[in-house]
Amino acid sequence: MSARLINKLATVVMWLAAIVILGILIAFLFFILYKGVPVLSLDFIFGKPSEIQAGGGVGPQFFNSFYILFLSLLFSIPVAVGAGVYLAEYAGNNSLTSIIRLSTESLATVPSIVLGLFGMIIFVNMLGMGFSIIGGSLTLMLLNLPVLVRVTEDSVRTVPVQYREASLALGATKWQTIWRVVLPNALPGIVTGITLTAGRALGESAILIFTAGTTVSRQMADFDVTAAGETLAVHLWYVMGVGLVPDRVDIANGIGALLVITILILNLMVTIPSKILQRKLGAGGH
Repeated sequence: MSARLINKLATVVMWLAAIVILGILIAFLFFILYKGVPVLSLDFIFGKPSEIQAGGGVGPQFFNSFYILFLSLLFSIPVAVGAGVYLAEYAGNNSLTSIIRLSTESLATVPSIVLGLFGMIIFVNMLGMGFSIIGGSLTLMLLNLPVLVRVTEDSVRTVPVQYREASLALGATKWQTIWRVVLPNALPGIVTGITLTAGRALGESAILIFTAGTTVSRQMADFDVTAAGETLAVHLWYVMGVGLVPDRVDIANGIGALLVITILILNLMVTIPSKILQRKLGAGGH
């Protein structure tokens, strides 16, 4: 068999694999949106939930989803970016670096339900936070850290070494070079990692069931971090698992569609400016 024929066969196989994956994704999105979009309305998205009667909304859960996501990213981004920069710029190839990388990769493989049990033991019980928004956010931070650290390190390493050499040659210190040259050029990759992490965290349920609880404030927007913080994903599990509302299937379909649409909009809002910034930085580099 000639090399050209093998190349064509490999190309066909790759295209088929891509088409199959794309088809599965389109079918999944179509099914979720077909079932859930008719349920969506302003009353459903911003209304208060109902425990027994039909027609309740998911307003407090919708707010809690973003509130917990914001707090978890607020806690994890500085730590993750700092660790990623340290591994890429300061750490050498020694045992300490190997332990940090191994720990990061090991944390990334831990099932979310195990992280939830850890958060319940540490934050809910030992530290006395109870089922709260702050406890859920701190535990969710453990889910965010491994991906963000890895993405930050890889993004920083992809910045051309010539940029660093030019900055140092002009008299800048190492920290000034990192702050003014390396991080701005690595920013598009870091933002992409944050977007992927945010999408995963927005749909997380196992961690938050054990730490933020399955109850919600009766206020639409409750900023009290010690209050229980049921999110959309947790509410989806709750109504289908132990919920008593007669329209629980419609609520579940609506939550599924709302989560998908929210994540898609979030990705577009972050990805498009990131791509524009990346092109500008690339043009500036040339």
